[in-house]
Amino acid sequence: MAAYSDAKRQEFLRLRREGVSRREAAGRLGIEAHQALDWDKGIRVFSKGRIYPDRRIVLYRPAERLANVKNPRTAWVQGGRVALARVEQVIDSRYLSLLERERLKDLQSLGLSIRRIATMMGRSPSTISRELRRNTVSRHGYLPHNAHRTSAKRRERPRASKLAAKGPLHDYVEAKLAKRWSPEQISHRLRRDFPHDETMRVSGETIYQAIYVHLHGELKREFARSLRRGRSARKSQRDPHARASRFVDPMTPLTERPAEVESRAVPGHWEGDLIVGAGSRSAVATVVERSTRYVVLGYLPVERTAEAVRDSLIAAFSGLPSSLRRTLTWDQGAEMSEHSSVAMVTNMKVYFYDPASPWQRGTNENTNGLLRQYLPRRSDLRIRSLEELTAIADELNGRPRKSLNWDTPAERIAALLNTT
Repeated sequence: MAAYSDAKRQEFLRLRREGVSRREAAGRLGIEAHQALDWDKGIRVFSKGRIYPDRRIVLYRPAERLANVKNPRTAWVQGGRVALARVEQVIDSRYLSLLERERLKDLQSLGLSIRRIATMMGRSPSTISRELRRNTVSRHGYLPHNAHRTSAKRRERPRASKLAAKGPLHDYVEAKLAKRWSPEQISHRLRRDFPHDETMRVSGETIYQAIYVHLHGELKREFARSLRRGRSARKSQRDPHARASRFVDPMTPLTERPAEVESRAVPGHWEGDLIVGAGSRSAVATVVERSTRYVVLGYLPVERTAEAVRDSLIAAFSGLPSSLRRTLTWDQGAEMSEHSSVAMVTNMKVYFYDPASPWQRGTNENTNGLLRQYLPRRSDLRIRSLEELTAIADELNGRPRKSLNWDTPAERIAALLNTT
């Protein structure tokens, strides 16, 4: 099936090079319009997301959710299976990437020599030759995705732990852990107690892995409770002062937002946030235009995931002209991890406030305070229908505002729409 799809893609690209329109090429080959658009842009789709020509990977599901999957999906490769996370891992630029392997396949299909291919890809001829020799494992010839998985599988190089088998070293470590010695103390004491026996050596990290990773049962899990902190799972080691990124795509900070936004002279700049209901189980997306104070509410009937917020914002902005869709500024909540999709569909630049800085979105904070008259705290917001939220927004937009010289937001936005 993969070979059949790849052949279709090659035929589609050939037709496009000959000047055939995308719609006509898609019709001839019987493929969907969205797939033809992806092929035109050089986008590759895989089970968990999309790979763009600039090597940017966009996941359909946030990374933290993928990490919690009990049985992560694997890809079949010659000789067994390999985890998809390992397949997608970018090690170093000196290794061939999936995009390069796809290009290698395309160039090979043109009948070019290895040296010509290497020159065009900026690689050594020996690299290309070795790639074709080692990773052509299919009877259909060189297949880039299969070659990439094969390469990832070969990187594993599994090796048995020193503590995997019973013996003097294993018994010594177990005895000292039972006495509540730390792995570091055990590692250094081994050198003192067995100065001439090189087999009695193990690092503290190996002991920790034997306890916590527990792939082969090298050491009893109960020894974790004998360690200083007594944790049942190992704590990840990272800079405690570094703030973990919530987004796959890089975010644009508030400092890069155009200066015209601050003056409120140019319409089309929006501030957004969520109003959260009882127990953080429900929410409503709120966006307000800075110059007119016009409010739009995003409907979130089931959940407040990034995908739900993305769809809600796209629907909220879909009825506005492009002149009123310039920028959107949001806080750094995980619900906006799909900000790239929002920006792409709405054609708006998305910026992010500094963490724990609500004063940077004063217009939205003030609006949320007014909305609490209708959506009180500790209430279930899921019972609110789209019609109810629209009525609330209309009523709020119909109030005269002192900041607007007693005009209403609805009047200001209507004047702008009439002008455009």
